[in-house]
Amino acid sequence: MASMETTVLVVEDEPAIVELVSYSLREAGWTIQSVSSAGAAWTALCNKRPQLMLLDWMLPDQSGLRLLSRVRADRNFADIPVIMLTAKSMEEDKLAGLNTGADDYVTKPFSPRELLARSRALLRRKNPHDTEEPMRAGNLVLDPSSVSVEIDGKKIDIGNAEFKLLKFLLAHRERVFSRSQLLDKVWGDASVIEERTVDVHVLRLRKALKEQEGLIRTIRSVGYMLSEKS
Repeated sequence: MASMETTVLVVEDEPAIVELVSYSLREAGWTIQSVSSAGAAWTALCNKRPQLMLLDWMLPDQSGLRLLSRVRADRNFADIPVIMLTAKSMEEDKLAGLNTGADDYVTKPFSPRELLARSRALLRRKNPHDTEEPMRAGNLVLDPSSVSVEIDGKKIDIGNAEFKLLKFLLAHRERVFSRSQLLDKVWGDASVIEERTVDVHVLRLRKALKEQEGLIRTIRSVGYMLSEKS
């Protein structure tokens, strides 16, 4: 399967809420990691970057808001989607969360189904490369649902890693990504793959694209991008 596994970091110190949230999200096929403090959350983030963080406002060691500020100030984690979970329902509290960088806000008690729906909607907005709609660039068409790529209506042979890379670059065309960013965003765990492996996958992708290899541009000393501009 070409889409990467969805991992969710739940930062919450109430066991009943952790259990409720974890059950609901696991039903959707997502992988859940839960921690009960801001310190443990930071350690978890550094060990494995999640696709989504559910963050409680009130934590035993420091506020979730303070942790969110730290996350948004770090370039490695700044773009992680975050939903705040809190008993606070005052408008100024919601604004404080959103102004600090929260993407959404769910007030306790909440419906697990609503939380799942909001989580899915947020991931769709934040990760356009997770779409199942066909993606096009010139005479190239990538179809996520059938995990196939066609050029001029003819299917081409392409490996799974190159498919993932092409899909991501198509979703973010005209944007340059470094090797480390591609490792993190395409494969999800940069710690187990060498950065130079990205060069190998780019080479294989260009070879698979044949006459369309020019879509994949090398930006010297920076990284790679997909561009239709000549």
